[in-house]
Amino acid sequence: MSDVLLNKMDIKVGDVLTLKKKHPCGSNTWLTLRIGADIKLRCLGCGHEIMTPRGKVEKNTKTVERQTPP
Repeated sequence: MSDVLLNKMDIKVGDVLTLKKKHPCGSNTWLTLRIGADIKLRCLGCGHEIMTPRGKVEKNTKTVERQTPP
């Protein structure tokens, strides 16, 4: 298998990611909305939504907080 497939982070829809850089609103926490080759995130500070390549998100993520189902 390729090394690229083995190095993927385990990110799922509903996870809260803490990124290394802050958003202009001052928050660095994001809610994961969509997973694929691109990842859709919503800023938990201001609600702004972005879609960015998976590799960029994985590189810039400090922590992943898994939301437990009720």
